[in-house]
Amino acid sequence: MSTTPSIEIAQTKKLRHIRHLLDESGITDDDIELYGNYTGKIRLETLQKFSARPDGKLILVTAMTPTPHGEGKTLTAIGLGQALAKIGKKAIITLREPSVGPVFGIKGGATGGGHAQVLPMERINLDFNGDLPAVTTAHNLLAAMLDTHIFKGNDLRIDVTNILWKRAMDMNDRSLRQIVIGLGGRVNGVPRESGFVITAASEVMAILALADSRADLKKRLGEIVVSYNHDRQVVKAKELQANNAMAVILNKAIMPNLVQTMEHTPALIHAGPFANIAHGTNSVLADKIGLKLADYVVTECGFGADLGAEKFFHIVGRASGIWPSAVTIVATCRAIKYHGGVADKPESLLEKENMEAFKKGLENLAVHIQNMKKFGAPVVVAINRFPFDTAAEIDHIRELCRKEEVECAPHEAFVKGGAGAVDLAEKVVQLADSNPHPQPRFLYDLELPVEEKIRTIAREIYRADDIYLEKRARKKIERFVSLGYGSLPVCIAKTQGSLSDNPRAIGVPKGWTLTATDAELSAGAGFLVIICGDMMLMPGLPKYPAAVNMDVDEQGNITGLF
Repeated sequence: MSTTPSIEIAQTKKLRHIRHLLDESGITDDDIELYGNYTGKIRLETLQKFSARPDGKLILVTAMTPTPHGEGKTLTAIGLGQALAKIGKKAIITLREPSVGPVFGIKGGATGGGHAQVLPMERINLDFNGDLPAVTTAHNLLAAMLDTHIFKGNDLRIDVTNILWKRAMDMNDRSLRQIVIGLGGRVNGVPRESGFVITAASEVMAILALADSRADLKKRLGEIVVSYNHDRQVVKAKELQANNAMAVILNKAIMPNLVQTMEHTPALIHAGPFANIAHGTNSVLADKIGLKLADYVVTECGFGADLGAEKFFHIVGRASGIWPSAVTIVATCRAIKYHGGVADKPESLLEKENMEAFKKGLENLAVHIQNMKKFGAPVVVAINRFPFDTAAEIDHIRELCRKEEVECAPHEAFVKGGAGAVDLAEKVVQLADSNPHPQPRFLYDLELPVEEKIRTIAREIYRADDIYLEKRARKKIERFVSLGYGSLPVCIAKTQGSLSDNPRAIGVPKGWTLTATDAELSAGAGFLVIICGDMMLMPGLPKYPAAVNMDVDEQGNITGLF
């Protein structure tokens, strides 16, 4: 793998004018609002314009349980899209937008790496085309209107001790998790406890990703539950008459963004809900537009298959009717060794062959393969190769795939771009073409009791023995059911570092119980959030955040953003 920083590689690539992408995709200037020479927003009318076209095939890219370093899922999705173009297929990649908080925190940029990146990477990583600022503003408009309503007489009889809606900002800031607002006398409002969530954890972000039209966006925004009243009934955003104005703020943000990869493959980058808190996929609109413009759409879902992929099937698939023709599971030899018990610090330990740990760690990959097969789509394991991977390690992954009766393809997209993932692309095409009319398959029925939905995911996906609902979670779920929300799908918020709710439990934990500590209602997005463990909606920065390595020179060239 190249040691050249990804940003330096990206800065050497010559971008093509966005109009070249329009010509290749069959759309015109009337279908896009240009944002400079290299990006633009696709108008929603494009869907209607191409409604008679048959849909292409969706390829869902997910992964085994990742290490703290990440396993190259976005890199693989981009490399696969580039490789599909290399073998003569018309492909589009659909990805989530990066959250600025993690970009400056631990994670760094989220646009791929090496020779498999989407460009312009600096722009995409920094408040891309104003989308995340618009989500933040829409969220905070609702918060401001809520507090103003209370201050100006409280006609809705809102219980100020039972307000659910906080404020949002797109930065990791632990100091804002719990705050007190309205201090300084009556003119400054009604004092009460509140807090902030990071923008990617806002229900507005989840709604933006799930809405299929402006009308649907307004309807979903109106269904947001902001508080309870003194009769213990819900108060919604539409009762504050906030949803239409919120949609005005999101008027441009609802349109997917068109960019290109290093090899000029089109990419639609839109919306960015977290997968360990929300459903973790890009927008339904981006996928639907992509399926009209391309024969193959490669989309990526967040973290391991126990999070993003499960939620894609149960939440996104249900809401949109979109179903993948094939699933790609990204695996790395270092992640397999990590789940076999090799420490990740120093990182060099994961670079050494350790066949005893490797054989044990393969159990984690096997569970993800078995889980994805339960949803009916054919599976291929994509091995993101590193220079220190050995032939024996690769052979053991191949043997596991033969045992599980799924395809396997190593790739070197980081070093070689699309050319390094041609074998993967050919296998993906073969699988997708063999499944031209995929049929949805769910693990639970929506009419099951909420507790049974949670138990199904816990047993079937996480491999828990059972579940336990703490008093706070149980009481909230009972209230949601009594208010008519019991038939919503469940969105389980848990650690991405383990199949379990314990981030330190590597591999395939056995003999454990999933503990739900809290629950939240996302009525506009259309799911119940079941919080397990110590999940937080506002991250904090590490001692040495990625921000300390970033700089910009007098010519505006950015360094350290990776």
